[in-house]
Amino acid sequence: MTLLLGRQARLRWLHLIIGGALLMPHFLVGTVIVGTYNRDGGAFTSLPLQLTAFGYALPMAAVTGLFPLARPLSVAAVRALCGVPAERLADGPARTRQARVRTAGWFTLHLALGAVISGMTLALTPFAVTVMTLPFLSSVRNSAVLDLPRALTRPWVLALAPFAGLAMLVALAGCAAAAGALLAGRAPVLLGPTPDDRLAAAERRAADLAVRNRLARELHDSVGHALSAVTLQAGAARRVLDSDPEFVREALTAIEETTRRTVGELDSVLGLLRQGDEREDGPTGPALDALDGLLARCGVPVSYIARVDPGTVPAAVSREAYRIVQEGLSNALRHGGRAAPVELRIAVCDKELEITLDNPLPGRAPVVRPGGGRGLRGIAERAVLLGGRAEAGPHDDRWRLTARLPLHIPAQEKR
Repeated sequence: MTLLLGRQARLRWLHLIIGGALLMPHFLVGTVIVGTYNRDGGAFTSLPLQLTAFGYALPMAAVTGLFPLARPLSVAAVRALCGVPAERLADGPARTRQARVRTAGWFTLHLALGAVISGMTLALTPFAVTVMTLPFLSSVRNSAVLDLPRALTRPWVLALAPFAGLAMLVALAGCAAAAGALLAGRAPVLLGPTPDDRLAAAERRAADLAVRNRLARELHDSVGHALSAVTLQAGAARRVLDSDPEFVREALTAIEETTRRTVGELDSVLGLLRQGDEREDGPTGPALDALDGLLARCGVPVSYIARVDPGTVPAAVSREAYRIVQEGLSNALRHGGRAAPVELRIAVCDKELEITLDNPLPGRAPVVRPGGGRGLRGIAERAVLLGGRAEAGPHDDRWRLTARLPLHIPAQEKR
């Protein structure tokens, strides 16, 4: 009985009733068409005419199913009432011809079976109940409206009438369960994702992953640089706490400024995460015009030579250039310490922004921050995303980082 009257069976029955209701406007149009050439009466006067009107209604239902929004509405109903797992059904409107044809096939099948089961439910249920009451209500047996044949009033027929009525109801439930199971089985085939849908979903996942990776780079470069600078400045201040109070005061001031700036940048990146995507004008953040402040509080002596006007550099390139310089200084600070002088040169060469950062090779094993090691990889990723390139490695007795970023980038990369 669970298969016939369980919760799932009842929900699928309701789904079929909805399909019958959706077919009704098309069926009424079909009856009007039948009435135009049947002068003896409308479509409701005989079963053949009703079937003819039903035949006219199905093509109209198929045309309705071709509209793009038919698929999301059908998918929502199937997920709620038919017990089909959500991952087996497509999301969004049907955009391609294949998806629309499949949706139209599903829509027509749903409405056709729904109309049949709805008609059976409306006609057979009261009839079966009436048959079941024949042995108990003489008013029903003698009703002029029913006008029962004399054979149906015999005692043995009346004794079997309740069982006959119950069998009709069970048969109705069985037909509804079979139709519901048929729809549930066809739903993944007709409403499931097409190859184009799978490709679009993969592209959306790739775009989401790209956004997450970009935000992860922002967090790594901003917070990682700040933590490295603060850690080294605090360590240096601790070592000279008793002998050089003035240096300790400067170090604490630099730590305060660095953390304040980093909190602001962190709020900006977290705001993008809360939005679920980047704003249309792309991620905001410091650019080359804020480079002087970065160099003043980076924690290492920097010799800076600039042969470019920051105002002439595109915003996307300027932001990435700032992050590349920031990560390069962070690497120099981690590996060379506060006393290692850094040479920074930024210039325009062959329509490219060229960034060169030199610092002495460490005379001892570098102190690597736990969980680090992604700085140079992040620099390379930033350069490649803009169509540029970056490389780093020993050069004579120094460590050299070079990045070249094109000044004219594709419009989709400016975000």
